[in-house]
Amino acid sequence: MTLYKRLLLYVKPYRRWLFASMLCAVVVSSMTAAYAWLIKPIIDDIFIRKDLEMLFYVPLAILGVSLLKGLATYGQAYFMRSAGSWIISDLRKALYSHMLLLPVGYHTEQSTGQLISRIIHDVQVMQGAVSTVIKDLFQQTLTLFALLGVVIYHDWRLACFVMLGMPAITYPIVLIGKRLRDIARKGQERAGDLTSILQESLSGIRIVKAFGREDFETERFSKKNDDYYKTIVRAIAIGEITSPLIETILSFAIGAVIWYGGSRVISDQMTPGTFFSFMTAASMMYAPIKSLSRSNNQLQQAMSAAERVFTVMDLQNERAMDSGKQPMPKLKGAVSFNNVSFSYTNGAAALSQITLEAAPGDIIALVGSSGAGKTSLINLIPRFYEVSTGQILMDGLPIQNVTLGSLRAQIGIVSQEIVLFDETLRWNIAYGTEGATEDQIIAASEAAFADQFIKKLPEGYDTRIEKGGANFSGGERQRIAIARALLKNPPILILDEATSALDTESEFIIRKALARLMKNRTTFVIAHRLSTIQQATCIFVIDHGEIVEQGKHQNLIQQNGLYKKVYQMQFKDIEGLAEEAEMLRE
Repeated sequence: MTLYKRLLLYVKPYRRWLFASMLCAVVVSSMTAAYAWLIKPIIDDIFIRKDLEMLFYVPLAILGVSLLKGLATYGQAYFMRSAGSWIISDLRKALYSHMLLLPVGYHTEQSTGQLISRIIHDVQVMQGAVSTVIKDLFQQTLTLFALLGVVIYHDWRLACFVMLGMPAITYPIVLIGKRLRDIARKGQERAGDLTSILQESLSGIRIVKAFGREDFETERFSKKNDDYYKTIVRAIAIGEITSPLIETILSFAIGAVIWYGGSRVISDQMTPGTFFSFMTAASMMYAPIKSLSRSNNQLQQAMSAAERVFTVMDLQNERAMDSGKQPMPKLKGAVSFNNVSFSYTNGAAALSQITLEAAPGDIIALVGSSGAGKTSLINLIPRFYEVSTGQILMDGLPIQNVTLGSLRAQIGIVSQEIVLFDETLRWNIAYGTEGATEDQIIAASEAAFADQFIKKLPEGYDTRIEKGGANFSGGERQRIAIARALLKNPPILILDEATSALDTESEFIIRKALARLMKNRTTFVIAHRLSTIQQATCIFVIDHGEIVEQGKHQNLIQQNGLYKKVYQMQFKDIEGLAEEAEMLRE
């Protein structure tokens, strides 16, 4: 019932549509019962009494009933399905919005395919419950009671034979519905697995082809696909048993009605018209019962999907958990880590007792082996994760005390993985900066040296970016990302350099663009290039989540510690290549 009540919250804005649909359902049910009622005058008045007046009026009545029922059926379907579509649209938007507000940690732990499956597949399954099922439950229940009223009116004793079969029908319907709900839950999980494989293999198509794994991926998909459709077949096997079961039970009731009713007609206690009208109404009751059974099966599957959807909706999002109460004032750029420790939700310790200071305009380079804790550290600055102990201050203000939106508005990020959207270049550069003018976009592009290649394009800034930026080189994508950060103009910059895979010319341009980007900003850099190391205000060497060394490049080299070893492994060869490239340029 909790799930039903939650769904009703989304129904409320469209209650007028639903009310109109219900009025139409009342007309449909009444006209269905009228069909059964008209059997009595057809047989008794026309065929037995040979009443010519009734011969004229009864066909007109049938035509009127048919027209009314047709119009009401159309109206009911239109109002209910339209409202159902809007309700599901609102629910899907609410789920998507909520997912975007969930912490980064949740998205890291969850499969993207499973999340997509909940937004697309699970919500789609729920649409049947909101529109078709609600329509059928209301209309068919009314029709059933209308027909039941006809049979009781004609002969309440005979009606008892029909009603005796109802409990025998209800029990298997409920039992089968519960079983289908369990199967549906497994089916939705397997649909999520299927979506995950699709998302992984198609987004990584280059790797699949490079390693010749097309057949392997096909087999992997086939196994998951077979598992999913085995679940579907099980649901069909259980769901389809309902109709023959109901029909068998009703046949006993109909047989009893014919035996008892026939005896009453023979003894002149009931007219043939009354009996056949009764039989018609009783027979027509089979259709709404069958429809209600089918709706119940569909409803149980939809409720299973609703459980999965509302499980996500019940998770606390960042705004709900945000402890910040005041907006972050305009920052100068001072950043302090005071004895900061951090552990992930699985208990894995990532950082321990981190203390560092950055003055406005400083360039802080983070160096260390893979898994040392560099990424964990920079993720704490925009509060992608919350510190376990300690405190991070910006201009002396604890960042936990300010709202997330106002904090992140003053932080720019250029990461290794450049994210570009399937929109125009202009749209991508202005992403995150509302109200940016054309002149501002062009100025940011010029500062990032992106205007050099954009103005050569036939459509210029209106050029649409293909999936993942496939129609641009790595260096061009990097410059677009730098232009985006320059346009935002944040006082705090987080930079995970991505120049290691670029050619020499692109690297040189990117280095100049990055130099402009970092100017007069407090910058935290996960250092991948020697140039960043040399221009850093201070280098922090991280090992196993702790700062083990800090200082400038030459001082750290002279200490002959971990930094020198990391430098020799990661930067020594790069230094030679950089010098050689500089000579070639000269």
